Amino acid sequence: MKEIFSKYNTSKEGLSNKEVLKRQKEYGSNKIEEKKATPLHILFLSQFVDILIGLLLVAAVAAYAIGDVIDAGVIILAVLLNVIMGFIQEYRSQKAVESLKELVVKTAIVKRDNEILEINSEDLTIGDIVILEEGNKVPADLILIDVNELTCDESNLTGEADAIQKEVTDELYMDSNILSGNGIGVVKSIGMNTQIGEIAKIVQEDDEDTPLKAKVGKLGKTLSLIAIIVCIAIFILELIKGIPIVETFMTAVSLAVAAIPEGLPAVLTLTLALGMNEMAKSEAIVRKLLSVETLGSCTIICSDKTGTLTENKMTVVESYYTNEEKTLMIGKLCNNAVISNGEVIGDQTDGAILKFTDDADIDLERIDEIPLDSNRKMMTTIHSLNDKSNIILTKGAPEIILSKCKYIDFNGSIKIIDASSKENIFKKIDEMSHNALRVIGFAYKTQDNTHDETDLIFTGLLGLRDPPKKDAKQAVKDCINAGIKVKMITGDYEKTACAIASELGILTDGRVITGSELEKLTKEEYLEIADDIQVYARVKPSQKMRIVEALKQKNNVVAMTGDGVNDAPALKKASIGVAMGDGTDVAKESADMILQNNDFATIVKAIREGRKIYDNIKRFVKFQVSTNVGAILTIVGTSLLSLPLPFNPVQLLWLNIVMDGPPAQTLGIEGAEKDLMQRLPETGDILTRKTLLEILISGLVMAIGTIAVFSYQLSINSNESKAMTVAFTLFVMYQLFNAYNRKANSDKPSTYLYLAITISFVLQVLIIYIPQLQIIFRTTSISLIDWMVIIIVAFTIILSEKIMNRVIK
Repeated sequence: MKEIFSKYNTSKEGLSNKEVLKRQKEYGSNKIEEKKATPLHILFLSQFVDILIGLLLVAAVAAYAIGDVIDAGVIILAVLLNVIMGFIQEYRSQKAVESLKELVVKTAIVKRDNEILEINSEDLTIGDIVILEEGNKVPADLILIDVNELTCDESNLTGEADAIQKEVTDELYMDSNILSGNGIGVVKSIGMNTQIGEIAKIVQEDDEDTPLKAKVGKLGKTLSLIAIIVCIAIFILELIKGIPIVETFMTAVSLAVAAIPEGLPAVLTLTLALGMNEMAKSEAIVRKLLSVETLGSCTIICSDKTGTLTENKMTVVESYYTNEEKTLMIGKLCNNAVISNGEVIGDQTDGAILKFTDDADIDLERIDEIPLDSNRKMMTTIHSLNDKSNIILTKGAPEIILSKCKYIDFNGSIKIIDASSKENIFKKIDEMSHNALRVIGFAYKTQDNTHDETDLIFTGLLGLRDPPKKDAKQAVKDCINAGIKVKMITGDYEKTACAIASELGILTDGRVITGSELEKLTKEEYLEIADDIQVYARVKPSQKMRIVEALKQKNNVVAMTGDGVNDAPALKKASIGVAMGDGTDVAKESADMILQNNDFATIVKAIREGRKIYDNIKRFVKFQVSTNVGAILTIVGTSLLSLPLPFNPVQLLWLNIVMDGPPAQTLGIEGAEKDLMQRLPETGDILTRKTLLEILISGLVMAIGTIAVFSYQLSINSNESKAMTVAFTLFVMYQLFNAYNRKANSDKPSTYLYLAITISFVLQVLIIYIPQLQIIFRTTSISLIDWMVIIIVAFTIILSEKIMNRVIK
């Protein structure tokens, strides 16, 4: 204790008022500070500072300038959707810090100048002497200098619900609850230097871009840049040909509207929103839209054991009796748990024993108790018997119980416990422990006017475990089949963790490491073995951050589960943070997804949905980009061949609506591919080299076919209006067949795509044959022969896709 007083320059009488003022000036206030919150209107407007958003706004103005109000409206809607989602995400990040501030205790009882005072907790400073009573919240980080049977609940910080027995020199953390006993502590850290303060610093850090956000941003900017360069080139080429500047400008702007992928954010938002809705049905609440897709790219899941992989319900699964009746009696009476409406109130181990012994028909008056503590590792109750004598009932750690036993009860025959009997009991304890059971020993004695726990009579053992959830093993198997590694992270004992991990298929040929072993490793040493570790046991929540950072440094997309305040940094740092439904508000605010049912299998369902969404985004991107490339190559090709442009500005805008309209939108809601969970995670670019080559070939097929048919129509003396109508219709049909190419190979095919293709086709027919629409689109009627040529040539896009699937690997 002297060392503690010396370290913090204080005494048992407390700080003087003069010293308090001096330290408050030096160390500041005991409060959680937050970065100056960005005003909401600034937060909203800042979402517009983005290159792609800027290009979309230019495209919207251009569309409006040439009279296409509908297309301008669609672009503005896409912009607003993205801006609103970005605003909500940043606003929620600010809310996480507010949740931390709410944890700070409002008042504290201190000793200053040898007087006991109640003060505002913000006025606490380093070295203050704080007095703690049952029911108090801890107002700062303390070191205990005096305790009296003090237990506390640190679940807000650690997520572990068990009561923790505290001893002198132990630390207590801000916001912990004192469950029983009392104590005195010296303030060691305040405000932002407490454990909660350190968490607040991390929670306030800016979010990293999700993989999808980075990929889509890069793709959109690249396509937009190419489109603008092509439009400028077309504008110059058309001017050189002597075409009027107004018409040339309108054509260039229309091509820009058609070529810039403004539909990409809209379909992305729609697809992700529908995915969020599907996940919610499985009790996975996604808080950040883009996190839906990140799950699809997940390569590692770091999961808690208790309550996520297991039921979080201790159950007696094995027993060893020398006297069953007496063992069940002890289990029922030497017990402080209560069962209300089927739920355990109190210690989970006591609750499991109480449920198991509930049929024992005995009820004796309790007259005294020696409570469980961390030193004795046993609990004793004294009861009154009917004959006015008393009986002592004891349960606890089996090796401790055996050391206190002089006798053994063989179904009523009491004998001195010999070496052979002890050996058999120890063998049974080892066997149960090896099977990941928590073993409890039972003993009793009739009272000899003392309360000492000696010369006890042994009666039996009970083995308890927290069983795995029924679908957890299959969920782990699904992950392994899908190329996703599952790592168990638990505060539980190594033997227990290994047994459960082996049973679930998590621990196969990998390594097991404890929190203390992890602490001893250097950064380089840990990075070298990080991939091989399958189970982390006796890990502190604060170590999760290190685990996440190391795995991400190895280029993994990491999902991490957690529920305590101390888990918040790891949840925020993970590629996708997964909070438990019964976790703390801070953990939930820092997470990307909340599991309402705390079930590991729900994470796997979410990954499946994420993969489906990622596939559908690739489907849409491949469709739109190949069509963009086809349109650009067609315009550039006709200009270089000195042919008239095959599409007028209004037709280009219609092509854009077909590109971004029903067929494109329905590609975002296609069903899951049959091999969805039998393939490795995709963490690369949306547009791989293979995909880019396929897009280029598709674009070339569309451009060559359109230019060839357009050129043929002109060569047979068709008027320019008819040639343009045929070329325009052919390109629309190319798009519809191209959309068909992108459909999913699913057990549950979507009918929406076929409906969208049909609607688009009918609208195209109306544009060609209804006189009023002919005036707007400058089209003319075409013959059945023309339609046959259009269908045959457009079908080449399906043939080219079949050939590419065979040739390009």
